[in-house]
Amino acid sequence: MAVQTVAANSTTSSDDAGTSGGPSGNTSHDLGAAVALSCRECGTRTELGPSFVCLECFGPLEVAYELPTGDPEGLRRRIEAGPASMWRYAPLLPVPADVAEKPNLNPGFTQLVKADRLAAELGVTGGLYVKDDSGNPTHSFKDRPVAIALEAARAFGFTTLSCSSTGNLAGAVGAAASRAGLRSCVFIPDGLEQSKVVMAAIYGGDLVAIDGTYDDVNRFCSELIGDPLGEGWGFTNVNLRPFYAEGSKSLAYEICEQLGWRLPDQLVIPVASGCQLVKIDKGLRELIQLGLVEDKPFRIFAAQAEGCSPVSRAYKDGTSAVRPVKKPDTIAKSLAIGDPADGPYVIDICKRTGGAVEDVNDEQIVDAMKLLARTEGVFAETAGGVTLGVTRKLIESGAIDPSLTTVVLNTGDGLKTLDAVAPTARPTAVISPNLAAFREAGLA
Repeated sequence: MAVQTVAANSTTSSDDAGTSGGPSGNTSHDLGAAVALSCRECGTRTELGPSFVCLECFGPLEVAYELPTGDPEGLRRRIEAGPASMWRYAPLLPVPADVAEKPNLNPGFTQLVKADRLAAELGVTGGLYVKDDSGNPTHSFKDRPVAIALEAARAFGFTTLSCSSTGNLAGAVGAAASRAGLRSCVFIPDGLEQSKVVMAAIYGGDLVAIDGTYDDVNRFCSELIGDPLGEGWGFTNVNLRPFYAEGSKSLAYEICEQLGWRLPDQLVIPVASGCQLVKIDKGLRELIQLGLVEDKPFRIFAAQAEGCSPVSRAYKDGTSAVRPVKKPDTIAKSLAIGDPADGPYVIDICKRTGGAVEDVNDEQIVDAMKLLARTEGVFAETAGGVTLGVTRKLIESGAIDPSLTTVVLNTGDGLKTLDAVAPTARPTAVISPNLAAFREAGLA
């Protein structure tokens, strides 16, 4: 399979791009506790389907549920008896009850690393944890939302799984489609890390590189949805976005269960589109609503890379109006979304919870990656370096309270972003194969 490259301005035309695009007519879908799509802005409800924009106010749609209530102890026992994957939380997600029995990658239930050595370096006394999602099947958190989008694609009768991606999502979609026996065709900006390109291509689907930024790629996909060429295509982060987005809630569920069904006091979360942070906040609030955790304050902090930090800039300017970055310039390419769809919601959540939004430069990203690897044996992707770098910066500024329980997210594997650390991660010495040379190198 060859990687195809097209120009960013090579688009189709459509009068209704971005609303649906796919099989229709069947309104009976087995998506568990999901009952409707609800507009986040005006509250208008529509039936479950491949839609992501409210036709009343053009606000974003999200999944509305009838969640199990009245027996938190029973629900907790049911979850704990479930599979060691995100499907233990199936009653709280838009998936059928038998989802674990279907061919999928079974992501989730990754390690929550108690990072005592890192805590000592940063001066954290209240408990520091790293939620390490590099242990997912394609080595990033993207396997979670893709697994939910796959179930929606099955329910709506799609035959092709697609996405616009900065790299990790392309690999996750390719792998999930291959496992499920669907065709995949994924779109990326040209010039991504070679390791991510290879990982997206290896699963046998079609990989299309577009000459432009991620935002150009996303616009192209929105055009394709409304064209006959896109008939039968489920775009995980476009027309299936309301379902796809719910996958990130499982991070909130796991963190609290792994903490002994307790809310963390503080969370630091990387921001690209902002969707992950928004859904983690939703997941935490659902756990409180269901009585699975004790209600108490928690603070959410958002982390961005300085070379693409529109949300951080808006927060520091005291506004929720996020101005797009036209040409992102950062080694953290997975976070290089210049026009983040959920940016304003990220700012609102950080303000509501008493958190903040901060950014770090490339040098600070690399330093944080090396710190995490040296202290805890976790090799994080550049996005993880952003999150830990921001954590360190916020501790030093006093914004993060070191006496409180803090959870930092690592969303991907450092093997995907080797170029970022390769210049400084080299052999300590090159010696002849004898003891004298070893002594001369000063390593004995």
